[in-house]
Amino acid sequence: MDRHAEDHESHYGSEQQGIPLTRREPRRPREASRPVDRSTRSDDAQRLGSRTREDHGYTQVMLGFDEALACVLHEASRLPVEDVPIGAALGRVLAETLRAAVPLPPYDHSAMDGYAVEAHALPGEPPWDLPVRGESRTGRPAPPLEPGAACRIFTGAPLPERADAVVMQESVVLSGGRVRLSTRPSPGDHIRRAGEDLPVGAVALEVGTRLGAYHLGLAAAADRAELRVARRPRVSILCTGDELRKPGTLARAASIPESNSVVIAALASGACAVTRIMEPSSDALEDTRSKIAAALDASDLLVTVGGVSVGDYDVVRPALEAEGVRLEFYKVAMKPGKPLTLGRRGDTLVLGLPGNPVSAQVTFALLGLPLLRRMQGDRHERGVPTRVRLGAALRQKTGRRGFYAATISGDIATPLLLQSSGSTVSLARADALIVVPEDSTGYEPNDLAEAFLLSTL
Repeated sequence: MDRHAEDHESHYGSEQQGIPLTRREPRRPREASRPVDRSTRSDDAQRLGSRTREDHGYTQVMLGFDEALACVLHEASRLPVEDVPIGAALGRVLAETLRAAVPLPPYDHSAMDGYAVEAHALPGEPPWDLPVRGESRTGRPAPPLEPGAACRIFTGAPLPERADAVVMQESVVLSGGRVRLSTRPSPGDHIRRAGEDLPVGAVALEVGTRLGAYHLGLAAAADRAELRVARRPRVSILCTGDELRKPGTLARAASIPESNSVVIAALASGACAVTRIMEPSSDALEDTRSKIAAALDASDLLVTVGGVSVGDYDVVRPALEAEGVRLEFYKVAMKPGKPLTLGRRGDTLVLGLPGNPVSAQVTFALLGLPLLRRMQGDRHERGVPTRVRLGAALRQKTGRRGFYAATISGDIATPLLLQSSGSTVSLARADALIVVPEDSTGYEPNDLAEAFLLSTL
């Protein structure tokens, strides 16, 4: 189960936690509220900025995938930070470098149940018979070690003063209140020293860490009750098309159940977003515009699905422009997913996806998820491809970077026979996306290639 499943609702028109449906006052333009140093933009984004634009303000050429991704990431604004209880920080991105305020472990202690002794002071040769004096247990200060004696000690208990070694209880013979040592212990045996994990001031967790269960355990061990993290991005999802209806509702003529929003919401929630699935808009311009207007004022990212191409009923781009959204590009040389729009109004970004299921879901996984991670300051924005060997031939026309659904068995990736961008089946049966470069016509069986595991995107 998705750990943030409780934070999005899969019915239309519902109010999402943290995203009110009521419209707020318009935000100030980005230039006034969040200055951006454009001199730091990537080379790809620099090239984009020099492109000729048409009257509508968006570039009229097809961008390469890397260039489009650079543009998307460049447009991301860092979200504000907040302090949250450690128990509510799972999946959040750490907004500060966490340093050890105390040594870890905080004091010298025993790593075993046994007997604390002063190893360096043992006279002559073994065996030695030592009287047992005192006991050190967890949660209590240790008694001092008497000269020439042994102190009973338990795992995790503080090391008594003077003691320099712990002899495991399995290595001694206990009789009449005395222990016999048959071999000489070495100073430091079975002792964990204060600060051996982390000395005071050492980095426990780097800024930009996506906090998992083990990170939270370390933060708790460092005595932190709260953590400073990036605010969760608010994502609204608007699917468009006269044919769409809510899954499970009465089917009408020529209608289909809308399935893209639940996938995108689940992916976004996995990146710790607070998501809202909006009621689908029709192919009417005014209906689409009104829903876009409501979403822009309540979101950090608005994801639209469908209607971004150039057909007679593709109204998303004109609706966005009518609401003052500045568009950055609208075609990307990738397969699936050629029609795609990036825009901004104030502090809100817009990602317009194509309507076909595979196209919408793949483009969001490859472009939308890195965007959400960049907004939160995540150190790991993108999935890392793995090397695979082709289990069957894979063909494509040159000119666009291909991402093809495949199953994985060991290091063998076998492309699915069904690669249609309109399929609602292929990604549910796939384990990975095989990457075919723009200038390649594909692969033969046993060729090596790169692939993204869907679970790591």
